[in-house]
Amino acid sequence: MSRQTGGANRPAFAVETELVVAGRDPQRYDGFVNTPIVRGSTVLSPTVADLEGHTGRYTYGRRGNPTLDGLEQAMCALEGGAGVVLTPSGLSAVSVGLLSVLRAGDHLLMVDTCYHPTRRICDVVLTRYGIETTYYDPLAGAGIDGLVRPNTRAIFLEAPGSQSFEMQDIPAIVEVARRRGIVTLMDNTWATPLFFRPHDAGVDISIQAGTKYISGHSDINIGIISANSAQFDRVKGTYGDLGITIAPEDAFLAARGLRTLAVRLARHQQSALTIAHWLAGRPEVARVLHPGLPDDPGHAVWKRDFKGSSGLFSLILRPVSKASVAAMLDHLALFGMGYSWGGFESLIIPFDCRSSRTATHWEPGGPTLRLHIGLEDPADLIADLEQGFARLRAADDAG
Repeated sequence: MSRQTGGANRPAFAVETELVVAGRDPQRYDGFVNTPIVRGSTVLSPTVADLEGHTGRYTYGRRGNPTLDGLEQAMCALEGGAGVVLTPSGLSAVSVGLLSVLRAGDHLLMVDTCYHPTRRICDVVLTRYGIETTYYDPLAGAGIDGLVRPNTRAIFLEAPGSQSFEMQDIPAIVEVARRRGIVTLMDNTWATPLFFRPHDAGVDISIQAGTKYISGHSDINIGIISANSAQFDRVKGTYGDLGITIAPEDAFLAARGLRTLAVRLARHQQSALTIAHWLAGRPEVARVLHPGLPDDPGHAVWKRDFKGSSGLFSLILRPVSKASVAAMLDHLALFGMGYSWGGFESLIIPFDCRSSRTATHWEPGGPTLRLHIGLEDPADLIADLEQGFARLRAADDAG
């Protein structure tokens, strides 16, 4: 059966169905269920009037093609915004989002627990253009009103916090922003639109690294920006003026990953919670940082606002030497050590975010590890970690 999935009058579907049908038009492509990869820069016009009037659906490869359009339409349906643009990475999506709403002399409020490269955009790039950033406590809630200045133009949120997983009271911050006429942006990579839709909470610009769960296979870099009707023209204009585009092959792979997002996220969530509960009972672990756990400080906010949790969380070990931690990690069989996350494979890295905090104080009291739980059997992952803890204890005793 042929489906025209981009029509404005089609019925609303459950999100699991939307993931399958959104952004596809098999009838347009002779019945093929996936939008083909279209490569090209030049787009021909049949007449001078069409050329000068830009009457065609496409005018130049950088301005879009069917492959990119399919993914944009699908993401727009999931996000619930007015439009979507695609960038070469999650970090570039953050950059385009910020540059869309800020100008020289403006003031930005940035959550202190943001993704570390986002801080570099603020501290290195924005400062060169006369834009000042103030970092705020992720737990500020409505108290963020006290940090607003006459020239504050934007508030940036990320929940849960990068590495340390603090939850933000997003509705309270959005209410302050709306009352003050301030644009809100949010990095929603952890939850994806399946577990939290920023626009539904009043956030103007929703940003995510499609590199992670949207792709799901650790084989591309892609950023996704969704904006509401008040901000989309600014986002689209900045995106176009900067000459940003992505490869059609990457858009194709992201769209392919999108079709299985619901089943993958369900497995990531279930396995991560299983392992997080197990870790919480380990004698080597002082605390598990996961808002889905009932005893987590952010659990009530997470339960109120979010529909689920993904596979990424952290833990704090009881005090041991760095060499003991290395003994644990160096010989894990199933957990790889590498940056990024959201793919099918499990990952683990040590981290120390003390140097990345200026508005808050991070003193965990022991070594910290970030885990991404992939699609392997949780029992096998637990056995791998159990052997790692045995190596940690042996090295600690020997030291």
